[in-house]
Amino acid sequence: MSTGLQQNIIVDDDRTGLEKNTLKRAILDNLFYIAGRFVAAASDLDYYTAVAYTVRDRLLSRWLNTAESNISHDARVVSYLSAEYLLGPHLENNILNLGIEKQMSEACADLGLDLARIMAKEEEPGLGNGGLGRLAACYMDSLSTLGIPAIGYGIRYEFGIFDQEIRDGWQVEVTDKWLRWGNPWEIRRPENAVKIGFGGHTQSSTGSDGRYRVEWVPSVVVKGVPYDTPVPGYGSGRANNLRLWSSEAAESFNFDRFNTGDYQGAVAEKVFSENISKVLYPNDHGIQGKRLRLEQQYFFVSCSLQDMIRLQLRLGRRLEDFHRKWTIQMNDTHPSIAVAELMRLLIDEHGMDWDPAWDVTRQTLAYTNHTLLPEALERWPLPLFASVLPRHMEIIEEINARFLAEVRNRYPGDEALVQRLSIIDETGERYVRMAHLASVGSHTINGVAALHSELLKSQVLSDFYRLWPEKFINVTNGVTPRRWMVVSNPSLSELITGKIGNGWMGDLEQLRELAAFAGDAEFLADWQRVQHAAKVRLAAHIRDKTGRVVDPASMFDIQVKRIHEYKRQHLNVLHIASLYFKLKRNPGLRVPPRTFLFGGKAAPGYVMAKLIIKLINSVGEVINNDPAVKDRLKVVFMPDYNVRLGQLVYPAADLSEQISTAGKEASGTGCMKFQMNGALTIGTLDGANVEIREEVGAENFFLFGLTAPEVLARKASGYQPRDVYNSNPELKEVVDAISGGYFSGGDRGMFEPLVRSLMERDEFMLFADYQSYMERQAQAGEAFLDAARWRRMSILNTARSGKFSSDRSIREYARDIWNVDCAHLVSPAGAGD
Repeated sequence: MSTGLQQNIIVDDDRTGLEKNTLKRAILDNLFYIAGRFVAAASDLDYYTAVAYTVRDRLLSRWLNTAESNISHDARVVSYLSAEYLLGPHLENNILNLGIEKQMSEACADLGLDLARIMAKEEEPGLGNGGLGRLAACYMDSLSTLGIPAIGYGIRYEFGIFDQEIRDGWQVEVTDKWLRWGNPWEIRRPENAVKIGFGGHTQSSTGSDGRYRVEWVPSVVVKGVPYDTPVPGYGSGRANNLRLWSSEAAESFNFDRFNTGDYQGAVAEKVFSENISKVLYPNDHGIQGKRLRLEQQYFFVSCSLQDMIRLQLRLGRRLEDFHRKWTIQMNDTHPSIAVAELMRLLIDEHGMDWDPAWDVTRQTLAYTNHTLLPEALERWPLPLFASVLPRHMEIIEEINARFLAEVRNRYPGDEALVQRLSIIDETGERYVRMAHLASVGSHTINGVAALHSELLKSQVLSDFYRLWPEKFINVTNGVTPRRWMVVSNPSLSELITGKIGNGWMGDLEQLRELAAFAGDAEFLADWQRVQHAAKVRLAAHIRDKTGRVVDPASMFDIQVKRIHEYKRQHLNVLHIASLYFKLKRNPGLRVPPRTFLFGGKAAPGYVMAKLIIKLINSVGEVINNDPAVKDRLKVVFMPDYNVRLGQLVYPAADLSEQISTAGKEASGTGCMKFQMNGALTIGTLDGANVEIREEVGAENFFLFGLTAPEVLARKASGYQPRDVYNSNPELKEVVDAISGGYFSGGDRGMFEPLVRSLMERDEFMLFADYQSYMERQAQAGEAFLDAARWRRMSILNTARSGKFSSDRSIREYARDIWNVDCAHLVSPAGAGD
């Protein structure tokens, strides 16, 4: 088999060559034979297609060599199950990881092409909602870079996270048509399609061999078709596979129905089937949305497990040894149905007995928890779950019965503990608790920041920690410096490389060598020049997209992340409004000019988050049009925040807003991207902030607010936000202005739900942290006025960001959870070069 693969991937040099002239020939060939255009008629989109296929050709040899290497070395494979992959644009990142930036740039220049303009034509695949999906993309990059055999599995959503428009200050969701021009990076694999069932019933029997068997007879069967995308590593010569599943009808057209005049019925199966992978995260406030979301999760998990079993059997390996070949990481609770599905496949489809199947399942699966919010720990109403997955309901009930028997044996008489641990919540309307299923069916449970992991053990999953303390570990999240420094901030990368060499791109800890230059006047000046240029680029984007003119010399104070009450964008707004009123009263106040920048999307059904977006825009409208604060304050909401915009934002930030309520953010990764690019952080002791502060030093971090234990204590003592409001004149002034219509054209009702929530509950402790936040913001402003000091602090933030590389995270997963080593690395040149 090895020889056959090698013969298949030895191809003409024009397919794999990396020299400038070879690339030029390949681009023109692909323009003619793939895009179907001659030069005089070609558009930028045509040239993008030609360049993308030219790069993809060079990926394929590495991709196939990687597959051959994995087979020949019989390597254990990491299977990463994630409902989201927020990949960002492929082209520039792939050019970097292939090491052909210079050759490709020169090839395009010789052809009279503007490579940057061509890259801008790429549609961004919005297959994720935020940090979870972006983390998965970073981890795929690092897995390939470190030479770890891996397959990422997910869903090929036809429509990704919505495009966001702002109309009259409100968020408006617009369909994300990322596939409208096609996708040159993927390869459809219909020969590897699998069948997926839903609904129906089960029937049991006892065979002639005395074995009890259960057969699931689904009422609907769809087809999962895989689309493969190579994910290259940086400098490793490897490219792992990202396999995304698309749902199609097993039979897309019913001639019998059509011939009887039932034209809609003729395509009904096609419509139902395609709906499963139609859109990322349907609004699940209604029962139909919940059903579709459950169907999505089961669909991609079953497709992926069936695919792994197919590969296991194709390699001639026994399913009893499945866990020796595969290690499966469940990225949050979305894929946790994998516990029941792997059991179903092993027992029902492949005839394995319960006990060995359970051993294989628990030795294969590991669970990453990404949330401390109870509402994000998915649970499904039992009737809904049973109607969609009747056989899985039976399996879960059996898993639960055996698990609770173990609990009762270890803790006799403690029925309260049994009730809390049960996979099925029996305390009211019955629910299937997916985090509990994942915890029971996994060999390891990890949090994603040191504080988060401790809170999992002490709060969210405390009973499971009591039962199995050995299962719990921490792996702090990380981000890839290739995307978030080298691609996003090439000027800074060039400056750093000029001082310490380029080894840091693959070993971010080498950035510590920069600390030696933090007092170098020439280096400080170069650092300031690079950062100012990044701010100029972002300012140009803001002017182009919003019409707002912002001053690159002002402090860029930035908060970009999903809009959520616990992330407290509205606390930021309270500070902005307070500073505005102070400047109105005292124009001589010594503060630096500030540009407050926001970006992020609110879930379509999250009314309060959408109201926060409206508040940001309404406050901005008043401030931006007030001549009294002209050139001193600006507030801009940047619409449609995505990876491409992030690549402009992170290099341009002076101050990074990481202000979630302590104990609510699992980790956060935006904070890491800001730090790597030299931004200073103002934040609470929450998520990864704790570790960032430890790395950079308390003197280079603006800390404010209650700690997680203090939040709990304050609430337990009877926290009354109205008392804080009445005792703080500045806070009262701002809240009264918002509720009184100052920022809403006299409309007192517009922000009433938001104000009432703060005054009556203040669930996320904005009022409690307000004064501390104001004081640290004043200190940040004072520090910014001392330009040399600020630059030194900025350099030290970058120099001490090495811990937060996704390469470090993946090494820890490999060592502590997956028990895998770096695979045999193929030649970086790939086959045929």
